[in-house]
Amino acid sequence: MASVRHSVTAEDVESRPTAVVTATTTWPEYPTLWKRLLDEVWACLRAGGVTRGCRNVMLYLDDTPRVEVGVELLVPCALTGPVVASTLPAGRVAKTVHYGSYAELGSAHDAVIAWCAEQGLVRTGVRWEVYGPHHDDPAQVWTEVYWQVQR
Repeated sequence: MASVRHSVTAEDVESRPTAVVTATTTWPEYPTLWKRLLDEVWACLRAGGVTRGCRNVMLYLDDTPRVEVGVELLVPCALTGPVVASTLPAGRVAKTVHYGSYAELGSAHDAVIAWCAEQGLVRTGVRWEVYGPHHDDPAQVWTEVYWQVQR
């Protein structure tokens, strides 16, 4: 499969409000867990009258991993059950945008890690993904990848 080229930049970002379910898991368990967590968030939003306009997010707080899976919440909505309000972090980040299949998303993370090393930037370990709108054609899919870096 062809290698995907990722352009990486450093920038300052504002915090963004989210509605998430938190979990502490393992990397082997995570691929089967994230969809259940995201489904819980969307069930809560639909019950509150929100059916669209919220991009999916996955925040990785460390390498355990401790995760927050949910959506950017740009409209008011009552949160219930395991769904809680949180934020994507503010601060300095290294960022890229991955275009294509989620199965190749790891290459975007690898590109950010390599770029940070080249630039002498120290990653905090906190990173997140913000997903563009769903599309059945992987060529039409895009995902923003952020790694928090020390100032």
